[in-house]
Amino acid sequence: MTTSNALIQIEGLHMRFDGNHVLRDLHLTVRRGETLAIVGESGCGKSVLLKTIIGLQRPTEGTIHINGENLADLGAAKLARLRLRFGFLFQQAALFDSLTVAENIAFPLRQHTRRTTDEIAAIVRGRLAQVGLPSTIQAKKPAELSGGMQKRVGLARALAMEPQMMLYDEPTTGLDPIMSDVINELILRTRVGNASEAGPVTSIVVTHDLQTVRKVADRVVMLYPLPRLAAGEPQIVFDGPPREIFASTNPRVAQFVRGEAGDRLSEV
Repeated sequence: MTTSNALIQIEGLHMRFDGNHVLRDLHLTVRRGETLAIVGESGCGKSVLLKTIIGLQRPTEGTIHINGENLADLGAAKLARLRLRFGFLFQQAALFDSLTVAENIAFPLRQHTRRTTDEIAAIVRGRLAQVGLPSTIQAKKPAELSGGMQKRVGLARALAMEPQMMLYDEPTTGLDPIMSDVINELILRTRVGNASEAGPVTSIVVTHDLQTVRKVADRVVMLYPLPRLAAGEPQIVFDGPPREIFASTNPRVAQFVRGEAGDRLSEV
């Protein structure tokens, strides 16, 4: 069952790998036009959830509906077409080392559209401008760019297909505070700048960066590692607006927000 404003509806989601339970009985709705931040400790299944949403991994149990369509009912061709509605910014940008900046951004356009060479070149220039990069870097290879520039090229490539939804996996990891804020600003601009008749771009941001949460999120979901939960305890320990997670009195949430080691020190 899906709600009218739901772009993504997750019901009873379980993910296991070789018997290792990573996600357990998740129920989550992502509303159209919102920016949802998913936070939690390393190993709690945040990136696994992101890959499952886009269909890169099949759930062990449960269902995922996108625009009312059950991913489990889609064949390979339909699933591939559905993925074209998504833009994905990977943690390490995931650029092709052997291709130039221009070729990286143009790659999805050449693979999935019939645009002319001139049309593709214009889109490449436009997307570079959108992420604050000059056209003069088009001939450079990824190895010639800083980490922040690589992230922005990755974002330009993700935006090339005018996605309905953006998925960000640790977008500020490895960046200094100023460049992290540049990426946060671009996430905000992307939401509005790529808006269509359906409204603002829907975004899911997996992050450890609480500054990112403060700046870009409309809503925050916090996952907790299953080995630290008792049987039957929900894995989502927080779901609400950013201001509330920073004021939460839930010990698990407060420990994460404050960055306190607590009893974890005895495990080192």
